[in-house]
Amino acid sequence: MSVQMLRNDRADPSAVALVVDRLRARFGDRLSTAEAVRRQHGKDESYHPPVPPDAVFFAQTTEEIAEIVKLCASHKVPVIPYAAGTSLEGHVAALRGGISIDVNQMNRILRVSVADLDVTVEPGVTRRQLNEHLRDTGLFFPIDPGANASIGGMTATRASGTNAVRYGTMRENVLAVSVVLADGRVIRTSRRARKSAAGYDLTRLFVGSEGTLGVITEVTLRLYGIPQAISSAMCSFPSVDAAVDTVILTIQSGIPVARIELADQLQMQAINNHSKLGLPVAPTLWLEFHGTDAGVAEQAEMVQAIAAEHGGNDFQWTTRPEDRSKLWQARHDAAYANKTLAPNKDLWATDVCVPISRLAECIHETQRDLQGSRILAPLVGHVGDGNFHLTLLLDPSDPEDVAEANRINTNLVARAQAMDGTCTGEHGVGYGKIDYLEAEHGEALDVMRTIKRALDPDNIMNPGKIVRV
Repeated sequence: MSVQMLRNDRADPSAVALVVDRLRARFGDRLSTAEAVRRQHGKDESYHPPVPPDAVFFAQTTEEIAEIVKLCASHKVPVIPYAAGTSLEGHVAALRGGISIDVNQMNRILRVSVADLDVTVEPGVTRRQLNEHLRDTGLFFPIDPGANASIGGMTATRASGTNAVRYGTMRENVLAVSVVLADGRVIRTSRRARKSAAGYDLTRLFVGSEGTLGVITEVTLRLYGIPQAISSAMCSFPSVDAAVDTVILTIQSGIPVARIELADQLQMQAINNHSKLGLPVAPTLWLEFHGTDAGVAEQAEMVQAIAAEHGGNDFQWTTRPEDRSKLWQARHDAAYANKTLAPNKDLWATDVCVPISRLAECIHETQRDLQGSRILAPLVGHVGDGNFHLTLLLDPSDPEDVAEANRINTNLVARAQAMDGTCTGEHGVGYGKIDYLEAEHGEALDVMRTIKRALDPDNIMNPGKIVRV
């Protein structure tokens, strides 16, 4: 279904007007219908067309959200959760109108347990805010998607990032959530015990649900001790295959690397342009090691030897915080750096994930598909877990650009799925990748629909995302 068709299927205007009037009477200026505010809340950082909600409510408590959801449910008005707006597949677009619930004012860190290595936060807390708060405790939260995303949004999209190869994704690091369901009930999915065999694992159900099953209002997270020593390294290679083979052998050797990131030649050119660096314009690995002083030195030396076997050269590693920060900042700025390759073009970021044994093949075939294309598409990836991204640079007003970008993206997804991979390793589905789920999940997609209907029979929770009902 096209975005235009969804726009034409908006909620009953009279029902929306009634809900808006009641919310304004109840909450005053924390309910906004200003065009600029609505427009901001209908767009994330993706290429996909934005769709504004009818109104935006700035929530401050779980109880307020429950009250609003009950009101919306009684009039079948859609509810769309919104936090930092850094999602990449159109997650926050109000495809059928309704009320956007902005949780940014719910940004309290509710509890930290140093002894239990866990923390409970409200959904508007950002990952940088959390780690700043934890600094004096000797603990940190490792999930790093690059953007300063909110914990609520990271939970809803099952985010990961550069540290996932060692610390896992949000799936492994969310211990419990509190959620307002579509009928306004508030549930907590788990206790704080590190393991439980008591009933269905509802926590995992809501991690990655993208607001389609409820509004997340509290998150309990796993924490880790800050490593005694951290070492970061960079190494260039004659080919992407050589770099990926280095990654595979590193993992097979049991070296506990914390991060392994890959950038292809075009991506390195963009990084040099943006960050004013003189790095080799060749396929490059970034690596990071966590542990003791002796341990990280040993790990770096072992990976250096493996890289040398595969033609890696100019292996540089450092433990100085300022040097590490500069190195990783260049990596995190990769998407913005791509604008330097075509300043007048828009960015369409997409990702897939495959078994690591198929990674080199998938990247090689993708780059072959890009040869001779009118679209520039730098490649960067979290290759330690088989996940990589393309940033397609296109002019959205040029039909040939749009058609070619769609061709590349469709081929990329089909290629990954044919290798027993997935259409998205960490960006999520939103409405940007909803068409690819049937090929990936088959009959399991009907099970997802059954769950959606059971928890949200009127389809008011972020409709048009993940599954069509």
